[in-house]
Amino acid sequence: MVLLRKDDPVTRKQRRLYFVFLGMLALGAATALVLTAINDTLVYFYTPADIQSKHIGPDRRLRIGGLVEQGSVVRQGETVLFTITDLTATLAVTYTGVLPDLFREGQGVVAEGRLDPQGVFHATEVLAKHDEKYMPKEVSEALKKSGRWQEQEGQVSK
Repeated sequence: MVLLRKDDPVTRKQRRLYFVFLGMLALGAATALVLTAINDTLVYFYTPADIQSKHIGPDRRLRIGGLVEQGSVVRQGETVLFTITDLTATLAVTYTGVLPDLFREGQGVVAEGRLDPQGVFHATEVLAKHDEKYMPKEVSEALKKSGRWQEQEGQVSK
């Protein structure tokens, strides 16, 4: 690296250009670090059909969602085996730990974890969705403003 001294025959314009170049280099490095950190923390959401159609590789952290298939829950001590379906495809899930109180067959569920090479999803966290008609406050307010909310039924009109 070239050190700039007062007695060097480098003009002010060249010095300014060096500093601009170093600033752009530092900004590029900082952007690369931020994007790498964000990519490491991203967790993508998929349905069982998405996992089959997109051929998602093993050991990638992701979230899956769907319904717990009827008759699929098998408890083996602390480990629970069950199947999630989106009514077109199914995915075997294994989870070790305490399940949420709302977890049951036929109920909506979101699980976070990793897919193994055999196609079994190893969940590290399981979230049970309560009523399928539930809608966050912000979404319902936006629908009310647009006039597409039917208050008595709690559903969106088309």
